[in-house]
Amino acid sequence: MSQKTLDIVRGISQAACSSYDGALDDKGEPIKIGLKREEGNPMVDSRTMDGFKVRIDGAKLIVSYHSDIRLKDVYGGNLESECEKTMGDIVRYLKKQYKKITGNALTLTKPTECDVLVQSTSRVRVFLTATKVYNIGGMEGVEDHSQPSDDRLEDSFKRFLEQEA
Repeated sequence: MSQKTLDIVRGISQAACSSYDGALDDKGEPIKIGLKREEGNPMVDSRTMDGFKVRIDGAKLIVSYHSDIRLKDVYGGNLESECEKTMGDIVRYLKKQYKKITGNALTLTKPTECDVLVQSTSRVRVFLTATKVYNIGGMEGVEDHSQPSDDRLEDSFKRFLEQEA
């Protein structure tokens, strides 16, 4: 793994680490990512539980968004578009933080379709998990895990396997 790849991974990690609920920026203001938990007054209003995480698999960035929503929001009709908008806000935040930390731009290309999983917890509430995969630009010397593996058997072992019993 090259130093450039390591710097990209560290920059993404640093950009995502300060995204917890209640995090403050340099001026002491709450960080605005675009999540539902940021809406309303935390002292008076009911808090929405949501958040995101990122992980890296080869040269791909996997962004997962988790939320606790009402069942009527699922049947409202625009759940996928809401998830796409939230993912866009998360990626915009990550790119902005990455630029602030490293001074370089984070290139994320070819996003997949947003994969949404809804699981029932009660007759009123459900858990929502949305996942989107991006290709990270500039990753050098990283194997792509989605490609099939090479056949690396030695010739003598191949001949042994080809013998009939």
